[in-house]
Amino acid sequence: MATITLNGSPTRTCGELPLPGSGTPPFTLTRHDLSEFTSVDLVGQRVLLSIFPSLDTSTCAESVQKFNHLSADLADTVMLCVSMDLPFAQGLFCGAQRLDRVVPASAFRHTEFGQAFGVTIIDGPMRGLFARAVVALDENGTVVHTELVPELTHEPDYDLALHAIRNHHHPCPEDALESTE
Repeated sequence: MATITLNGSPTRTCGELPLPGSGTPPFTLTRHDLSEFTSVDLVGQRVLLSIFPSLDTSTCAESVQKFNHLSADLADTVMLCVSMDLPFAQGLFCGAQRLDRVVPASAFRHTEFGQAFGVTIIDGPMRGLFARAVVALDENGTVVHTELVPELTHEPDYDLALHAIRNHHHPCPEDALESTE
């Protein structure tokens, strides 16, 4: 269980983010057209999960817009924006804002996502929604970066998340040999 704050007041999540180096927890999410996809569908692609309470808050909306803008050069990365918002609302928001890089993904049918990633808020006024977090996955589904934003009204560290997804690679055996010499 992690503790974050909402306007300075402590609130808790249901668990902890997965650790870097671990495999991504299996998950299913819903697209804006109500079709579903799973973590298995993303294997072979780098993935940046931007997890947040709701697009209907200014910080969340700004965060999605910034990730959309800052990720323009990441053609080989899927930018998932995950919340409990209904898929219809996510689709309308992204369409109205002309966001073409981010993929809205709803967990409204799959609350186990929040449990698996440890981000479901368990007390306070935001209970049942997700904490603000970022999880970066490499093309093999390995967690390469996580951030649980300590204050729910603050934005994530965009530079750190994008640096992790841009610069992570698995060393090949020759690299490992060179580093021990």
